[in-house]
Amino acid sequence: MLQGSHIADKFYTKIYCSIILSVIFCSHCLAQSSTVSKKEAIVIDSLMKVFMLRNSVPGASVAIVKNKTIVWEKGYGMADIERSVPATASTIYRLASVSKPITAVAVMQLVEQGKIALDSPIQKYVPAFPIKKYPITTRELLSHMTGIRHYQGDEFNITRSYKTLTEALDIFKNDSLLQKPGEQQIYSTYGYTLLGVIIESVSGKTFMNYLKENIFKPAGMTHTYEDEPLKIIPNRSAPYDTISKGVVGNSAYVNTSYKIPGGGIISDVNDMSRFMIALQQGKLIKPTTWKQMTTEVKTAKGGPTYYGFGWIIGFPPVQGLPHLPSAVWHGGVQQGSTTAILMLLDKGIDVVILSNMGELGNEITMTTALIASSLRNKN
Repeated sequence: MLQGSHIADKFYTKIYCSIILSVIFCSHCLAQSSTVSKKEAIVIDSLMKVFMLRNSVPGASVAIVKNKTIVWEKGYGMADIERSVPATASTIYRLASVSKPITAVAVMQLVEQGKIALDSPIQKYVPAFPIKKYPITTRELLSHMTGIRHYQGDEFNITRSYKTLTEALDIFKNDSLLQKPGEQQIYSTYGYTLLGVIIESVSGKTFMNYLKENIFKPAGMTHTYEDEPLKIIPNRSAPYDTISKGVVGNSAYVNTSYKIPGGGIISDVNDMSRFMIALQQGKLIKPTTWKQMTTEVKTAKGGPTYYGFGWIIGFPPVQGLPHLPSAVWHGGVQQGSTTAILMLLDKGIDVVILSNMGELGNEITMTTALIASSLRNKN
């Protein structure tokens, strides 16, 4: 999510200055494409170069979709510094919280089939989850409105391998809710772990097997997997973080088996483009369901949350960037990864940026939105 317009303002000012210089002096850096204009290519390349240079990003990949067709795919920098492996459109990155929209779509498929009722207490599907002071529903889990907590202590850096998602519930299942469900949005990756257990319970399949059969296969996603640390996965990028200002180092080891539905999936920009295209083509869920997912959920008192079911709704107006009311998007930050996907539903423009550097949530979100804005203005 966005964290302060003053950060964004400074970011925009520096980015636009850099773009102007790049357009004037670096026209020789153009990427060739039969479906992206030279001006669009200059803007995309320039924004990516500024993002990477400003933040010492080792590697990143970008994909652009226009009218449900992938028109641009490109890698920048290094997927693996130590082995001198360049980033390409086929480089695989940790999706981090961009895993959540995939999980939300899986849940809504089962809602369409009548296997999940959005407003039933979750104990109907996961009897082992303790009853709380207030009932919790799937609807509230999807929109982060339950009051289930997020990470605490050093949980973001868990190295233990959990054999099942049900086992991972032990981390938080006995804790009290932070609020009465519906009062306000409290972002919770653990809420999405619980959604994964619900999917397993009603489908009779493991979470990843359900995704493979019902999301990845119909969408044509052939390079999306669970982030298993010990498994050999071709084209997987090395994860990096900032050790000190301007100094890049290898990320600390983490095992994401406790949060696969909310932050434990890996993929490339081509597959994530295919995911968004399949959504808009009605291959994964009905158009009415997609509309429901991308409608903002309000608090009990009618207040804004800027969130639907697994998607952030709209992009706020800040200095240097036009308001993007039709945008639906999500970002992710994790050890060795910062990611963002964004769709402009009224323009048929989608943008994916995946990187192998952590802790750049604001910067990658802004870059994604700036690329989308530049393409919107030319369509």
